[in-house]
Amino acid sequence: MKTTASTALNLYISLAYRFLIILVIYTFCRVGFYLFNSGLFQHISFVKYLRILYGGVKFDVSALLYINSVFILLHVLPAPFKYGETYQKFCKWLFIVTNSIGIAANLADFAYYKYTLKRTTATVYSQFKNEQNKLKLTGDFLADYWYLLLLFALLVWLLIKAYDVVKVKKAQRFGWPAYLFQTVLMLAIAVACLTGIRGGWGFGTRPITLSNAGEYVDTPDQMSLVLNTPFSIFRTLKASKLKHLDFYDEKTLASIYNPVHLPADTGHFKKLNVVFLIIESLGKEHVGSLNKDLAGGKYKGYTPFIDSLVAQSYTFTHTYANGRKSIDAIPSVITGIPSIREPFVLSIYSGNRTTSIAKLLGDEGYETAFFHGAPNGSMGFSSYTHLAGIKHYFGQNEYKKTGDSDGTWGIWDDPFMQYMAQTMNTLKQPFFSSFFSLSSHHPFRLPDEYKGKFPKGPLPVQEVIGYTDMALRNFFRTASGMPWFKNTLFVLCADHATVSYFPEYQTTPGYFSIPILFYYPGGDLKGKTDKLVQQIDIMPTVLNYLHYDKPYFALGFDAFAKGNDNFVVNNNDGNFSFYQGDYMLTNDGKENTALYNLKTDRLTHNNILQKEPLVADKMGKFLKAFEQQYNNRMINNTLTAK
Repeated sequence: MKTTASTALNLYISLAYRFLIILVIYTFCRVGFYLFNSGLFQHISFVKYLRILYGGVKFDVSALLYINSVFILLHVLPAPFKYGETYQKFCKWLFIVTNSIGIAANLADFAYYKYTLKRTTATVYSQFKNEQNKLKLTGDFLADYWYLLLLFALLVWLLIKAYDVVKVKKAQRFGWPAYLFQTVLMLAIAVACLTGIRGGWGFGTRPITLSNAGEYVDTPDQMSLVLNTPFSIFRTLKASKLKHLDFYDEKTLASIYNPVHLPADTGHFKKLNVVFLIIESLGKEHVGSLNKDLAGGKYKGYTPFIDSLVAQSYTFTHTYANGRKSIDAIPSVITGIPSIREPFVLSIYSGNRTTSIAKLLGDEGYETAFFHGAPNGSMGFSSYTHLAGIKHYFGQNEYKKTGDSDGTWGIWDDPFMQYMAQTMNTLKQPFFSSFFSLSSHHPFRLPDEYKGKFPKGPLPVQEVIGYTDMALRNFFRTASGMPWFKNTLFVLCADHATVSYFPEYQTTPGYFSIPILFYYPGGDLKGKTDKLVQQIDIMPTVLNYLHYDKPYFALGFDAFAKGNDNFVVNNNDGNFSFYQGDYMLTNDGKENTALYNLKTDRLTHNNILQKEPLVADKMGKFLKAFEQQYNNRMINNTLTAK
């Protein structure tokens, strides 16, 4: 049998060549996936598709490093036996078999995508685990899509042929200098592989996940063009899959709790500018004016400017975050969707079609922007805000001035907020803008010129919150001179609460308590109401205040609406805390575990679940309605209003 002529190359060059082979095949699969399903992807220009291909390389590299991790390790071990013929034959077939599985997964989605409108994830096993005729289903699939089987055979044949084009050149000598050199090279390759798997490197960079594909597309459905199936499977191996719930029929469910908001009045749509200010780790505990009962009425807090802003704003007695992480806050505030059990943007449902306040206002002619002083890509914010319909992203990459970085997270809040004020002055009115601060975060450092300038409390975060409070003061001083200032509705809240000192905040409600302020310098929006309000209420509250006149989807409530029948929900590690009226109900995901009257028992010492069964039953009814709406709409991808 005639064998293919091979060129002997350095082992590391041959390794790079073989990785390039499979990378090219994955790009071919991406093009084929698009052509096979082109009818489902409308209005994609050639230039836009080039960007999709470009973005796809990042996800292909990550997936291929997972698949080929053992193959790469076998090549970079600093040992002479790796040049042996038998050893190299084993490596070859390891490469062919493992990558053939990856190719097969990609090709399967050529046909399967149109049924799910998503790349296949790790939940495919649970979808089919109860089927008794798996072999027949597989046989039927292959019979219906026989041409994909032929394409698979062709690609594997090409992979083998391309692999055999080069062979590993044997080492002439392998003394201690070779051991030392190859050990250093192995460590360098390990770092490079880790960077490729993560999709980048940096202090604030999270490993890329499905939602990061949003950076390269205009709509969530296009994310499947950027992703590949092996990556989608790897990234969802530990993902939680929601279960379909049927506590109530649809009519009853809608009568209890309906997340589709309808226009409540016929008032003229007020095209105010809208600015969200999301402050890192600003627990409600740190704001003196919201805690006049602490320390015998002598507590001053650490935010003198926010205290002054409270007096000019509208707020509520009980205001909560929906999560405990920064990554939970963005979809809660901007999209009205909280994270349940795991961050929404990291879940298998992150590609669902959603409605954000930015999209809705953008459709009304608003300019939209997001400001975050960290390196672009940090926390996945740039990807998610792009999917949320925000057109302009301003991060550390856009901030051209040098010398203002904290050396860890990004640009100090004070100079970056000044940059934001000046940049917003260039936006066409009306505009929607959102800001996410970063200085009030561990390691709790201050610029040198501000050390010793702010009060130190019992918690390290309180001194740096004083700095961010000053940055807010300076921002509003600058913004007040801008022509758009008085025509702007500002919403200030935290991303989440943080460590606590007072016993009143070392409780479940305290762990989620944050300030939420609505400030309109051009109007008379001032006051305080005894009401429960959460992050996911911000979007419907603002839209209703503007008299937005179209139906929209948001899981929260209008905080300015009359009545106190709304509720607040947060979930941590699968456990629900459900607030309504004066009570908080806890539920472990299956049954109620505790009930507290927060008006008479702020420290949550007395579980009255057995004493107040009617209250628990009533609250449990609403919690079930929320769970059913949340789970079923996530599963069915119905997070928008028709």
